[in-house]
Order: sequence, then C-alpha cells, then structure tokens
Amino acid sequence: SYSLSNGAPVTRIRIAMYAIAIVRYRRPLEEVTVHQEPHRAYLRALKADGRLLAAGPLDPRYGGLFLLRVSDDHPQADLDAIRDGDPFYQQGVAQYELLLWKPVIGTEELDRL
Repeated sequence: SYSLSNGAPVTRIRIAMYAIAIVRYRRPLEEVTVHQEPHRAYLRALKADGRLLAAGPLDPRYGGLFLLRVSDDHPQADLDAIRDGDPFYQQGVAQYELLLWKPVIGTEELDRL
C-alpha cells in the first residue's frame, strides 16, 4: 500500500493474466510422438513453476491446448518464451497460436489453481 498526499492508503491490485496456447501438429502423428516424452517433461516443469494450469491433446489428435498463467508485466514475452522452449516447437513438429485471455467469469476459481 502507499499513500497519495494526505488521502487514504491505496492498494495496488495485481490482475492475473491468463493465456491459451493452441498447438497444431505440422507433421504426421508418428513423427510428433517421437518428441512426446521431452515435450511432456517440459510441460511438467511449466506446471511445477505455476505457469501451466492444464494441458492435453485435442480429440481427434491433431494438436493440443494449454491453459497458462503469465505475468501481467510482459505477457507476450512470457508466451513467446514458453513456445520457444517446447521441444515440439524446437523440432518443427508443431506450431503455436498464442492467445492472451482476460477472463471475467470464474476468475476466483482460476486464481486458486
């Protein structure tokens, strides 16, 4: 909290920023699955540090989706770094669509994840 002149203290509220990553395979599934274990290890690391809330393949399996928490200071840079660190992206077997998301309903539940 901080005070503006003689007024009451003002508390700064940090708004959680979320993002959705849509991952689409660029190669046949058998070429993608070769890189599946390093990809999933990467996702487990993102989950452990609080950036990944949920992830999984689409059905039918032509890609996947991630629900992410990113910084509100540099959200696009965070998303780019997440994409660039993924073995699927590094090996050229998938492309990312990165969407910043500001939910207005259900935020309390998301913030608890």
